[in-house]
Amino acid sequence: MPKVNMDAKTQLDQAISRHVRPDSYPLAVRMVKPGETLPERTKRPRQEFGHPVAVCQTFSIARRYGWQMAVGVEDINCPLALTAFGFKPEVDAFTCGEMCSGMFTESKEAGQRTEADVPKFNFQQYSHILTAPIGRAGFEPDLYLIYGNSAQVMRLLVACLHKDGGYINSRFSGRLDCADICIETINTNKPQVVLPCYGDRVFGQTQDHEMALTIPSGMEQQIVAGLSETHKGGIRFPIPSYLRAEPEYPKHYYRLFEQWGDK
Repeated sequence: MPKVNMDAKTQLDQAISRHVRPDSYPLAVRMVKPGETLPERTKRPRQEFGHPVAVCQTFSIARRYGWQMAVGVEDINCPLALTAFGFKPEVDAFTCGEMCSGMFTESKEAGQRTEADVPKFNFQQYSHILTAPIGRAGFEPDLYLIYGNSAQVMRLLVACLHKDGGYINSRFSGRLDCADICIETINTNKPQVVLPCYGDRVFGQTQDHEMALTIPSGMEQQIVAGLSETHKGGIRFPIPSYLRAEPEYPKHYYRLFEQWGDK
């Protein structure tokens, strides 16, 4: 396992805590290559619970319980995630659109187009997904994952764009957000806004008010500076409310003032 850059991680964790204030732990995520050793004190669902889980569930466990978690082929029971992450080979039942048809798409043909657009790793490119709260991660991350409400995601997004400007471009399908989180972020090496998918809401129990944003490793100092400088510029969370306006009331309320006169 590569050496951990504690300073960059710690600074990012502290900056997110100060400026974004998420109600669950911001996560570090690493894709573990075959032959790499998992860090000590890493929990595995098969060992911990006696059964496999979904990838979205793994992220929720890490961000809600504060655990360092790793999942490999034996820990995951979502066949779509196993395919996208390259833990299992891509087969006809997936590529033909059958997994989409009748649920997410009208036909297999439409489902085939959706499956073709799913971000993917090569078969056996990686062996495990490793994640932990940033401040507790005993590994060098490939990316960071922060869940929050739309205002918190906006706050992070502004920090991402502070240095270079422009827009963040993200893709959404309503399914397989684990692929958007890990695979799309690593393949593009760019931050991604993540719309939690149906499975994340069912199995990961992600709430209706939550969204997420990912940050590729290497952008830590840029995000720390972006959060600080945009804070100085007046971009804050919690969002400040404009409370200096003079209220107006129903017309009949003003009869009280008329009866009071100058009293």
